[in-house]
Amino acid sequence: MSADTHPRERALAAAWAQIPLAHDPTAGLGSFTRRRIERMISIVLAVGSLALGAQAFVAALGSVQEPEPWHVAFMVANFGSLAALLVTYVVGRSIAPAAITFCAVFVATLVAWPFVVAGQDIPPSDPPWTWFLVSVVTASSIMFLPLVWQMAWTIFVPALFGITRLAQAGFAVDFWWPTLLDVSFAVILGGVFVTLGWMFRSIADNVDESRRNAVETYTAAAVTEAAESERIAVAALMHDSVLAALIASERAQTPREQGLAVAMAQEALTRLANAETDAGLGSDSPRPFGTLVEEVESGARGLGVDLVVERAYGHDAPEIPGRVGNAMILAAMQAIANSIEHAGGIGLTVCARQEPDTQRLHLEVQDLGDGFDLDTVPDDRLGIRGSIIARVAAVGGTVHITSDSSGTLVRLTWQGARA
Repeated sequence: MSADTHPRERALAAAWAQIPLAHDPTAGLGSFTRRRIERMISIVLAVGSLALGAQAFVAALGSVQEPEPWHVAFMVANFGSLAALLVTYVVGRSIAPAAITFCAVFVATLVAWPFVVAGQDIPPSDPPWTWFLVSVVTASSIMFLPLVWQMAWTIFVPALFGITRLAQAGFAVDFWWPTLLDVSFAVILGGVFVTLGWMFRSIADNVDESRRNAVETYTAAAVTEAAESERIAVAALMHDSVLAALIASERAQTPREQGLAVAMAQEALTRLANAETDAGLGSDSPRPFGTLVEEVESGARGLGVDLVVERAYGHDAPEIPGRVGNAMILAAMQAIANSIEHAGGIGLTVCARQEPDTQRLHLEVQDLGDGFDLDTVPDDRLGIRGSIIARVAAVGGTVHITSDSSGTLVRLTWQGARA
């Protein structure tokens, strides 16, 4: 059995199925949370850019600072690229190219501005309409520049605006103070945008990292559990079928014992053939408790024992998950085989019962043999530890064994869901 491959594949699939995420947690813009933060940032930028852009557009319509041909060219270039950027913010695609284009157009406008409006008599308190777009340009850098360059850009664009504003006025003293206030406000506002973007992205990255660590931890635990379960299954299979068939063959003297050895060998070959695909485990669909009893009776007949299981449960007995039922059947069959082999099947009885007014089910195998001391059983003997105790424990059940000179009782217990 592929003990290294199959448990890992099953465990990874089970781990990732718990979270709606592709197997590559760093795909796209980062990961599960990061993508949503990026989407949120783009929507916020769209709303803010639309508000500031609308102010700039209204101011530009009434602007008389630049000559008419340049006025039209500036408006078409700046507001056309801004409109394209707003569309990409909304659809969430091609944001970086649109933001780069808009920023390049605006910087070109600032550089050309002093030359286009040279000689105009403009009051210090009347900034050009480009001032309303400065914060839009600094904020858009969040979508295409690394953090360090965002900070540099947030200082560069307002400073460039201030220089062009002073150059337009011939660096007159009256323009220095209002220009300094405008530049300071733009730098502070841009710094707030950059800080918020960095903070939300950092939080998203931390959440995704914690999420990845949680999945990896879950996967590692699931792999360990799956490998251990498979080890128990393999050990139980070797003892239940292979070793038991070999021992029975060696000891067979009478025709009945030889027939029993042949039946055990056939079962071993069948289970070995089905081991790779787990076919022997069957479906995990719930099944009535009564079907387990019938299979135990049938299995006992296969071992040459005409056994009738005592039934002490009602119609309200809970259904048992398929794998739980299969584990209890195999464990009960191992207990029956042990009784036949070591106690001669003396007084062998099997009882299936439900505790009154509970969902707890018991499958009990009892004989009247000489008994044994469980503590003295060697660790390499898997009939009880692997094929019974570990097998039932692996599916959430419990096993209680009592044995003395008056006989042995093996009680398999499973607790159904409480109503």
